[in-house]
Amino acid sequence: MALASVEQLTFTYPGAERPAVDGVSLDIEAGEFVALLGASGSGKSTLLRALAGLVPHFHGGRFAGRVSVGGHDTRKTHPAQLAGTVATVFQEPEEQVVLTRVLAEVAFGLENIGTPPAEIVPRALRALHTVGAGHLAERPVAELSGGELQRVCLASALALEPELLLLDEPSSQLDPDAARAFFEYARAQGCAVVVAEQRPELPLELADRVVFMRDGVVVDDLPPAWADAPAPAEAAARGGADVVVLEGVSFAYPGGLPVVVDESLALLRGEIVALVGPNGAGKTTVAKLACGLLVPSTGRVTRVGRAGYLSQDPGRFLVAETVLAEVALAAGRERARRCLDELDLLEFADRHPRDLSSGERERVAIAAVLAIEPDLLVLDEPTRGVDPERKAELADLLRAQASSRATLVVTHDANFAAAVADRTVALGREAALV
Repeated sequence: MALASVEQLTFTYPGAERPAVDGVSLDIEAGEFVALLGASGSGKSTLLRALAGLVPHFHGGRFAGRVSVGGHDTRKTHPAQLAGTVATVFQEPEEQVVLTRVLAEVAFGLENIGTPPAEIVPRALRALHTVGAGHLAERPVAELSGGELQRVCLASALALEPELLLLDEPSSQLDPDAARAFFEYARAQGCAVVVAEQRPELPLELADRVVFMRDGVVVDDLPPAWADAPAPAEAAARGGADVVVLEGVSFAYPGGLPVVVDESLALLRGEIVALVGPNGAGKTTVAKLACGLLVPSTGRVTRVGRAGYLSQDPGRFLVAETVLAEVALAAGRERARRCLDELDLLEFADRHPRDLSSGERERVAIAAVLAIEPDLLVLDEPTRGVDPERKAELADLLRAQASSRATLVVTHDANFAAAVADRTVALGREAALV
């Protein structure tokens, strides 16, 4: 008997015109590693939420068909009752954290499933060490970088020792080494794993099966041998006047150790620079210093013109009632429509941003930043939750507009960096910018 079984599942979110998943049937065996692929909005996240019981209990909407996990019918079993069987890491770890200290956060789930008190802290610490986050145990959650927070959420899931582990874009903010270590560990645990990814190279190395979705339907269920990693495009060098110059800048958050120490960087108009490095190396801090969101403790930042910044989790900052209104907030409706058209989002103009998939919301946020026509464009993990086709379109758009601005892209996505950047700047814990 399969560990999890989906039978003719059809689900439509409240207010939506068409189903997010439509007639999906799928069995998942114990210990099986399944890579779930497809474009943004194809139904991957909805299928994972159905396996976790969040659809329909949390979201409401219209549900037809049957989903069972570990012998439990999810229509009759609340997600909390599945917690010892299923663990989930969502696309946006910021929305998954509930406590203020890292160790307490990882221990929280263990307490909820009735783990003997003497086992809670050792299991929580073991999970943190597994994902390379043992040193974060006593840190406040609010001080973590996006990648560090993602590791903590992964540790919280692993600590539960689930039979079914559901991962929705789990490596979107992890550096390549951390992502590989996590996937290999998850594969070795013996639990069934279903991972939805827009950076599929690592899951494909480990997968027993690859399930492809399109428009809410499973279109292929195949072995992974056919898949090739996307080929990076070549980038051409550009030149121009300095738009921003960081000279010997250092920065420490209140009450914490310095996260940036004596770093220097210059961006020319017409060039795209990829800023890479391990989680917690200070990439986001350097990006915020460059565009003026932070002021350096020492050193100097010189900037010409207007800066636009896209955060790691832009979906949290969407405030308007429609996509068009959101993009028009700072740019007006004419430029907003033009940017939505360039990013293939015009069909969503009258939709509420919260009704879109994570990847679609990411593109709306990118449109909102592009619409102000900045001299310096700073994008922090802009490909999180975005499918390969849309990544290629974004790379093409950034390259086509490169001459009008300087662009800094913070990313762990090596293929995207190779496709879009004129040069790559590596930031490490003990190394200087190169």
